[in-house]
Amino acid sequence: MTATPADASRTATPDAARQAIVLVSSVLAIGAAFLGSGVVIGTPIQDAAGGYLSADATLVAPGTGAFRIWSVIYAGMLAYAIWQALPAQRHDERQRRLGWWVTGSLLLNAVWIVTVQLDLLWLSLPIIALLLAVLCRLFVLLRRISPKNRVEAVVADGSIGLYLGWVIIATAANAAAVLTAAGFRGFGLAPELWAALVLAVAAAVGVALALWGGGRIAPTLSLCWGICWVAIARAADEPRSEVTAVVALLAAAVVIAATAFARVRAERRVRG
Repeated sequence: MTATPADASRTATPDAARQAIVLVSSVLAIGAAFLGSGVVIGTPIQDAAGGYLSADATLVAPGTGAFRIWSVIYAGMLAYAIWQALPAQRHDERQRRLGWWVTGSLLLNAVWIVTVQLDLLWLSLPIIALLLAVLCRLFVLLRRISPKNRVEAVVADGSIGLYLGWVIIATAANAAAVLTAAGFRGFGLAPELWAALVLAVAAAVGVALALWGGGRIAPTLSLCWGICWVAIARAADEPRSEVTAVVALLAAAVVIAATAFARVRAERRVRG
């Protein structure tokens, strides 16, 4: 049987809706971030929720300069949203698989900001953990189907990869903030030991992504950016901890080394 124009229209409708929803959710996420930053209304994130998310709240909190990466992440996600909304991507199977997960990640990010602005710090942790899980799912989908060209590799794989890498270290810092606010004292262990354990876990996730993903650069860049800003904060800001600063730098070096190794190995496989 030959497909009729009506059949084609019914097939195109869900794809067009998905494209529109991804685009709208990206705009909403950026708008929520702008408002949530305290520029217009509300309180700056570092001052909200009792200040437990500020650069000097815990040993694993990145320095204030680290948060500039959000501008790059939001720009990348907006570029992806616009690109995937083009007619040429309407029936692309890769975008069909990514679209709803991307929407979920953007909405969760907006909800996290609202939660912090409402001083619900305890609720922010499960939300950012769910956001991390969604981004990991996106990473799996990206790996399953290769991008068609360099443009897609940058706007899709690159943008989502940066988003994922940053949320890894942000989740670690968020967990530390929640525990500190709850009065956790570390079972008598030194704070530097707990900081080292948290950074080791973040680095282990980065290494796993690098080895499994064939040395993708974007997640490593944003993760190591955040980890290095932890080192900067602990070396130049309160609470001072040279031990934590050194551990952070070592963690970043390990992730970078694993990424380089995985990338070289992947390229050799392609050539072979």
